[in-house]
Amino acid sequence: MLEHARVVVIGGGVVGCSVLYHLAKAGWTDILLIERSELTSGSTWHAAGGMHTLNSDPNVAKLQAYTINLYQEIEELSGQATGVHITGGVMLAGTEERMDYLRHMHAKGRNLGMDTEIISVAEAKRRYPLMEEKYFVGALYDPMDGHGDPSGITNAYAKAARIKGASIERHCRVTDLKMRAEGGWDVITEKGNVVADHVVNAGGLWAREVGRMVGLELPVLAMEHHYLLTEEMEEVVNSPSEIIHAVDFEGEIYMRQEGKGMLMGTYEKAATPWSPDTTPWDFGHELLQENLERIAPSLEVGFKHFPAFERAGIRKIINGPFTFAPDGNPLIGPIRGLPGYWCACGVMAGFSQGGGVGLALANWITEGDPGFDIWAMDVARFGDWAGKAYTHEKVCENYSRRFQIVFPNEELPAGRPLRRTPIYSELKRRNAVFGSAFGLEHALWFAPKGTEPVEQVTFKRSNAFPHVAEECKAVRERVGLIETSSFAKYAISGPGAEAYLSKILAGRIPQVGRMALAPMLNEAGNVIGDFTLARIGDEQFRIFGSGVAEDYHMRYFSNHLPESGVTLTSLRNQLTGLSIAGPRARDVLAKLAGSDIGANAMPFLSIQEMHLGKVPALVGRITFTGDLGFEIWVGPDYQLTLFESLMAAGEEFGIQLFGGRALNSLRVEKSFGSWATEFRPIYGVGETGLDKFVAWKRGGFIGHEAALNERNNGPARQLACFSIQDAGVDVLGDEPIWFNGEVKGWVTSGGYAHHSQSSLALGYIPSDLVGKAGQYEIEILGDRRPATQLAEPAFDPTGGRMRG
Repeated sequence: MLEHARVVVIGGGVVGCSVLYHLAKAGWTDILLIERSELTSGSTWHAAGGMHTLNSDPNVAKLQAYTINLYQEIEELSGQATGVHITGGVMLAGTEERMDYLRHMHAKGRNLGMDTEIISVAEAKRRYPLMEEKYFVGALYDPMDGHGDPSGITNAYAKAARIKGASIERHCRVTDLKMRAEGGWDVITEKGNVVADHVVNAGGLWAREVGRMVGLELPVLAMEHHYLLTEEMEEVVNSPSEIIHAVDFEGEIYMRQEGKGMLMGTYEKAATPWSPDTTPWDFGHELLQENLERIAPSLEVGFKHFPAFERAGIRKIINGPFTFAPDGNPLIGPIRGLPGYWCACGVMAGFSQGGGVGLALANWITEGDPGFDIWAMDVARFGDWAGKAYTHEKVCENYSRRFQIVFPNEELPAGRPLRRTPIYSELKRRNAVFGSAFGLEHALWFAPKGTEPVEQVTFKRSNAFPHVAEECKAVRERVGLIETSSFAKYAISGPGAEAYLSKILAGRIPQVGRMALAPMLNEAGNVIGDFTLARIGDEQFRIFGSGVAEDYHMRYFSNHLPESGVTLTSLRNQLTGLSIAGPRARDVLAKLAGSDIGANAMPFLSIQEMHLGKVPALVGRITFTGDLGFEIWVGPDYQLTLFESLMAAGEEFGIQLFGGRALNSLRVEKSFGSWATEFRPIYGVGETGLDKFVAWKRGGFIGHEAALNERNNGPARQLACFSIQDAGVDVLGDEPIWFNGEVKGWVTSGGYAHHSQSSLALGYIPSDLVGKAGQYEIEILGDRRPATQLAEPAFDPTGGRMRG
C-alpha cells in the first residue's frame, strides 16, 4: 500500500470510484482508494440501478446528463461492461397538479437541450403497455431514462482509474484520521498509515463514522428501501423491445424490466431509518428483513395501476439501506476548518449523479473550483444546526414524500420550528405564515386576523395573493416593517482588514460611516457572493449577505484569511434585524432616534450607531425594497423592545408588517437580483449587472483579470427583466425565454409585482438581444405567454425613492 498519496478516497462504492477516476483523469496519479471490504459492499451492490436526467435543479440535471453519457467512456477505457440500457421512460401523472409539475419540468429541460415530451395517456399506454389508462391524466416521456449494472459500473470506474495510474486497496478499513501540524492527514488503517494531502469521505453508509473521525456530525441517515422482482411476465416475454422505465407518482413506485420479469420499487410512507446512530463496520453484502406489511399500501396501488404485476407474482423482495441528506441531495465539497477534508456522500441517486459528483469534486480538489454551479449539492448548505434529531425528522419526511409534489410555495413541516428569534411569538400572534431558511423561522406573509395562517400549495397564485398585495401597498404608500434576522452577518476587523477585503471583494471599500454594494468573484470572474459592506470604524467592518449561504461564504472567507492581522466572526447569534421601508419610514425612525436622520445627516448608503429610544442599534440607510428605508441591527436581547417601539411609533403613519413574499414582489419590480437565483457561480460579473459596483481602478481582487477580460470582450449574456401577459400564473424559475420562435434564454426568478400590477420575470438572454425588438414569449406550465422586454425597472427607474 502507498505510504503517501496526494488524495486518499475512503469508500469503494460507485461515488468513491467515480471520484478516483476523475482525479486520475485530471492527471493526478499518486492517489489511493481504500475500501474496508470489496468494491460495492455498501448500498451500491443492492441498488436498483435506475438512472435519469430530470432533476428539479437544472444544474444538478446537467451533472446527471453528464453521468449517463460518461458510461460509454469508462466502458471503452476499462473493458468492463457497465450493463447500461437506455430505454427511455415515462413519468405518469394521476392529477392535473402533477401535470403542471411535469409541464414545468419539461420547460426546464428545454434550457438543457433535453428532448423530453409531454404525451397523452393513450400515447403513454402505447409506450408502456403495462399501465391501466383510467388512473392517469397524462405523462412526460424522457428518452434518456435507463438502468445499469451497479457492480459493472463501479468496477468500470475502478479499472479505468487504475489504467490511468490510480491505486486501490481493498479489505483495509480506515480506523482514524489525524490532521498533521504541517498540513495534510495521517490516514490510519488496519494495514498501516498513509500520509495524504487530501482525504475524501465517500463512505456511503459509513459516512457518519468517517466524519466523526474528525469531529464532524454529517446530516445523513440511512433508510430501508424495498423493491421487488417479479416472476417471468408474459407481457415482457412477448414484447418486441425492452420495456421502458416508468414512474407512477400517485402510487409512489418506479418500474423497469429485469430479465424476463419486472422490477418495482417503492418509497413507502412508513419510512424506516436503518441503524440511526451508528453503522456497524461488519455490515456488508447483507440484505435487511423484508416487511411486506409496510409496503403493502404501495403494492396495492401498484397492482391496481399495473395489473400485470399482480398476475406475474413476486419472485424476490430486496430490502437494503441507503443514505439520504435532509433534502435528498448529495453532500459534497470541503469542510470549513478542516483543510484537505472533502465530502462526497449522501448521494442517494448514485447511478444518476455519481459521475457528476466525481467530476465536480475532482475539479474542486485539483483546480480549486468545481467548475459548475453545485450549490444544491454543497455540504455548506447545512449549518451546525442540522444535528441528528433534525436530520432524522427531515430525512424521514423527504423519503416518505419522494414521489410527492413539492409545490414551489410549500414549506415542509418536519424539523420545525428550530431556530427562532425573540419576536417569533409576536409575529405568530399576528398570524404570520412562516418559512424556514438555514433553519431559521421567518415570516412569509400575514394572514387576516381570525383566519388560519396556512398557505394553499399550488403552482399558481395562492390564497396569499391578496394579502401580499396589501403588504406591498403599505410599503409603497406608507411604511412597512419586516424582520431581516435571516440575513447573514459577519464582523471583520483588525489592521489587515481593509487589505483583506480588497482582495476577496471586487467592490469599493467604503469610508467610515458608509456602506457599499460588493460582489465577490472566483478566479473565473464569476459571482460567488453579493454583499453590503459597511465600515463602522477605521479597522471595523460589517458584511451583510444571504443567510442560506452563511457557511458557504464563511468557508471562502476563512480559506483566504491571512495568518495574522484580521479577525473574522459570524454574527448569526449576536445580531437580529428589523427593516422599515416606505415613504413614511423616516418619520417613524425620527420619533425614536436621538440624532438627526434627515437626508443630509443620513444619506443613502450611510450607517450609524445610535440609540432608538432605549435600544442601542446599528442603523443603515438601505433596503431591498427599492424604497426609502432603513435596516436596523440590534442584539437579540433588544429585538423585542425595538419591535414594540417601532410598531408604536409607526401607528400614526399606518405601519404594517410584511414578509418575504411581499419583499420578493417589491425587489422584482426594481429588477434587483438575489443570491442563488440571479447571482450564482455560473454567471460573470458583467452578465449579472453587478459590474457597476466593481472597483475597477483598484484592481488586485480575486477574479480581476477574468472580470476585466469579460469587460473588454463584452458579456455573452445579460440579465434582463420581462413583463408577461397576465394569465393568473407567474414564473417559478428556470422557464425558457423564447425569441422569434426559438429558446434563447431562461428565467431565474420573478413573480407578480403588486404595485406595478404586472407579472414580471428576471432572466438571462444573449447580449445581442438586450434592447432588441421581437416576439418574446416565456413558457409557463406549458403555455408560451407573450412577454415584453423592459428597458428599465418597473418601479422608480431613477432610484429617487430610495435615495431621497
